[in-house]
Amino acid sequence: MSEELKKIIGRIVKAPEGFLDDAALEQARKARRNFMGKALAMGAGVAGSAAALAAPEQGDPAILTLPTHSKTLGQPVAALGYGMPSQWEKNLQRRESPGLTRVSQASVSFTPLQGLFGIITPSGLHFERHHQGWHDIDPSQHRLMINGLVREQRVFTMDDLMRLPSVSRIHFIECGANTGAEWGNVALPTVQYTHGMLSCSEFTGVLLSTLLEMCGYDKKQGKYVLAEGADGSSMTRTISIERAMDDVIVAWAMNGEMLRPENGYPLRLVVPGVQGVSWVKYLRRIEVGDQRYDTKDETIHYIDMMPDGMHRQYTSVQECKSVITSPSGGQILLDKGYYNVTGLAWSGRGKIKRVDVSMDGGRNWRTARLETPILSKALTRFNIDWVWDGSPAILQSRAIDETGYVQPKISQLRAVRGTKSIYHNNAIQSWQVHANGEVSNVQVS
Repeated sequence: MSEELKKIIGRIVKAPEGFLDDAALEQARKARRNFMGKALAMGAGVAGSAAALAAPEQGDPAILTLPTHSKTLGQPVAALGYGMPSQWEKNLQRRESPGLTRVSQASVSFTPLQGLFGIITPSGLHFERHHQGWHDIDPSQHRLMINGLVREQRVFTMDDLMRLPSVSRIHFIECGANTGAEWGNVALPTVQYTHGMLSCSEFTGVLLSTLLEMCGYDKKQGKYVLAEGADGSSMTRTISIERAMDDVIVAWAMNGEMLRPENGYPLRLVVPGVQGVSWVKYLRRIEVGDQRYDTKDETIHYIDMMPDGMHRQYTSVQECKSVITSPSGGQILLDKGYYNVTGLAWSGRGKIKRVDVSMDGGRNWRTARLETPILSKALTRFNIDWVWDGSPAILQSRAIDETGYVQPKISQLRAVRGTKSIYHNNAIQSWQVHANGEVSNVQVS
């Protein structure tokens, strides 16, 4: 056991779980400037925390007195045909950022990274990105067509696909615009909104290579495939034949159950390591061609604006990146003492090799513990011990993947990419811990 664990274990007030309405904001303004007032202003539920602050002289009644649930009969098995989270966890939700887009059908919901553990994102908290809303499609009517430069064009039903040899693999999916609002300056308060277009799940399906081999794709002329979705936006993306024949999955299941409708039910593409827009949902067609297709979502959208005004296209791979999820923006440290600093690291080019953590804005670094499993193109959880002495601190994490790529500082990234970009911001994230314990988003160049 670390000597640091023998010190006082610090307490953290959770980050805000959502935006307060006008009435709650007015109440927060009138709140006293003590712990209760600060927690309310941050949108945190404090009833349990407040009780914990008062240490009874005669012992804690929560342990000395048997509660009702220890003396009564509980609910029967299968009272809920589909299990749901506890009522006490109802505030942990994926949330839309108000004003991000004109209509919610073409918006994003963010995963609450600050409240998750391990590396698997629960299906109900998996982030969403839609271009024209989601649908709940009848799987018996859904079809997948393989056409183009193939010997035999084929149409598969869901039953056809699910009878083929399947694989199950754990991979992260990250929107290319994740952390995009931070290119110019600090824009968002919590890790849910700075990095929440990120999830990691176990996907089950048939390898795309299996389908292409079944259809006899043209190995000489076939250089690319076009994936097309069945939603109203007709999302289409070009993928190289090398990648298509490597680890791309035509998936029907996620985390042991069928895909959720908002995540592409009944069929989606899984393209490990590549930005989420290529993971086409409601997949209906794969076409093999001899050149890139240059669709609207490849030439007008999802391109990188460079400092000289040129557009960089087809930058699909998500580079090595990490973020500390706790302590993180919006949280409050109540005590001096020991804290477990935890976060996530990932790379679209393979496995995470190392994560370093700094408590002083990048002047000194320590190597964090990487928790197993450490998988290729999947999230990796890291932890490190920290004893906070009450002084201001700036927490950072820096990931290194198995190719030797080192996650850059924001100044290094801007030197190459400028500040006009939206996509592929993988800069080191900084969280400032103030002397009063409040944690905020800052940028350290």
